[in-house]
Amino acid sequence: MKKILVIGGSRYFGRHLVTLERDAGNEVTVLNRGSAAPPRGVGHLVADREDEGRLLETLGERTFDVVFDQVCYTPRQAALARRVFAGRTGRYVMTSTMEVYDPAPPTPEALAYAEGKRRAEAVLAREPAFGHVAVRTAHVLGGGRAEFTGRLAHYVERIAAGTPVAVHEVPYATSFIHHHEIARFLYWAGERDFTGTVNASSHGELDVLGLSGAVGRQIGRAPRFRTVGPGSSVASPFSFDRAYAMDNGRAAALGFDFGRVTDWLPGAVEEAAAELAAARA
Repeated sequence: MKKILVIGGSRYFGRHLVTLERDAGNEVTVLNRGSAAPPRGVGHLVADREDEGRLLETLGERTFDVVFDQVCYTPRQAALARRVFAGRTGRYVMTSTMEVYDPAPPTPEALAYAEGKRRAEAVLAREPAFGHVAVRTAHVLGGGRAEFTGRLAHYVERIAAGTPVAVHEVPYATSFIHHHEIARFLYWAGERDFTGTVNASSHGELDVLGLSGAVGRQIGRAPRFRTVGPGSSVASPFSFDRAYAMDNGRAAALGFDFGRVTDWLPGAVEEAAAELAAARA
């Protein structure tokens, strides 16, 4: 039995990760600010990760085989984590994002998010205090209401209503992963001994036209489109005017068996459609 700490882990695929670890027979603890209780059978520590004194006090003498950091967004948070968990764990798995690869974020918020993740990764990789993995996850879809970003629901709602989807004139493909698959990937990464960055994405990239077509086929309504200019910030989610897909080759070579987007996307669309229908009822 391993001792596992999940920082965050209160919702979506982070919660899936927690239950996977628990069901594997491990001793799992969730650390958050008290915003949500963990699943049954999981320990709970309440602290603000940016309050170093309170965090140290809350952790006490606890040590962990693996720490999963679901909510590390800035180099300051990463530096604090390196100090606090040095000597407490041998393996630290940070959930990063494919946004670190985006060559032209369309908004200041998107740019700040990508830069924060890149710099956080760099802090943990520089003079490492433990075995560190940065999982750069593709765009996560599925789960209906649990998919709190609303990005897939955007397509389902607009296509069902006959509202045009805003797309770039020549959209590029991007990468996706199912919410259960990324949880399984994180669990798998915690069990291995490799370090460094690794991309996590299902096989088969899609551009916005292919994604819209898949949604339309599932709900029985052909999508309509309107074209927006290069660099537009009003394009629909996942419409990109720049190269923006990931290579999952390292993870596959290390032994992870990814699924295909075309296999799980219809079910994800069905969940989003059912949630929208329930909200209108």
